[in-house]
Amino acid sequence: MVIMAGTVMLAYYFEYTDTFTVNVQGFFCYDSSYTKPYPGPDESSDIPPVLLLSLVTGVPVLVIIVGETVVFCLQVATRDFENQEKTLLTGDCCYINPLVRRTVRFLGIYTFGLFATDIFVNAGQVVTGNLAPHFLTVCKPNYTALGCHQLTQFITDDNACTGNPDLVIKARRTFPSKDAALSVYAAMYLTMYITSTIKTKGTRLAKPVLCLGLICLAFLTGINRVAEYRNHWSDVIAGFLIGISIAVFLVVCVVNNFRGRQVEHENSAVDNFSQMPMISIPRVESPLEKVIFQIAKTEDYMFAKNKNTNCTELQMCKYYACIFYRILLC
Repeated sequence: MVIMAGTVMLAYYFEYTDTFTVNVQGFFCYDSSYTKPYPGPDESSDIPPVLLLSLVTGVPVLVIIVGETVVFCLQVATRDFENQEKTLLTGDCCYINPLVRRTVRFLGIYTFGLFATDIFVNAGQVVTGNLAPHFLTVCKPNYTALGCHQLTQFITDDNACTGNPDLVIKARRTFPSKDAALSVYAAMYLTMYITSTIKTKGTRLAKPVLCLGLICLAFLTGINRVAEYRNHWSDVIAGFLIGISIAVFLVVCVVNNFRGRQVEHENSAVDNFSQMPMISIPRVESPLEKVIFQIAKTEDYMFAKNKNTNCTELQMCKYYACIFYRILLC
């Protein structure tokens, strides 16, 4: 909970405050890479922020809740106790159902990854200060005052822009693309959840079609950002890499491919293996042992018959016979 609260607070400071100042990057005079027309505010986009945030927050929650409910009901109906998780007791009175535990865990990890993706993207935008394709359109630099007599002249003046300061600052925060990162993170997380958790035999094409559809929607989101001159291709590709990396890391290393807690008898069998009693196997006398034993008895008889043989010689004979027997067995 402490880590989650810290992540949410850091994302809030990056998104809605001026605590972290954006790096001011220079530009060349009349650079054609930044002279694209201004596409308007983000709300006028074909994929507005409200729609994107609704999809990346609502669809995963719905899919995970429905998926966990269906899996739990099927395990109870078929009495699949081998794969069913146990109910945990916390404290003296609180029983946590496996359905609730798995749902909260998967949704909590997804929410943490969503805020972590937002933090990585905002940190990259603040540090790099990369310019949007429409930067010079909203910047409106006074080329005469700046002395732009050559196209290769590089402008580093912080006060070079005469346009709306808010639009200028927003046009400096494009690398990596936030929409691309969030959309591909949600798509990859859901894709790995569906392929790892939902086990169906009747519909072989349902899961691939659903997973490819989610990835296609994320890909179209990145294309839309480039088509509307809001991001460069490099911004979208960097956003895709960040979203995919965070999703794969959380799924593989944190939730172990959405596997549940191991069954208790499996853990106990491994933990108590060293404490298991040794199995007593009946001893079978080999023919070689019979021969050696018969030789030892004959020697004992001969030594006992000879009155001049003392006890020391008799013990030495038994000792060497035993050593010879052990050597043969080895």
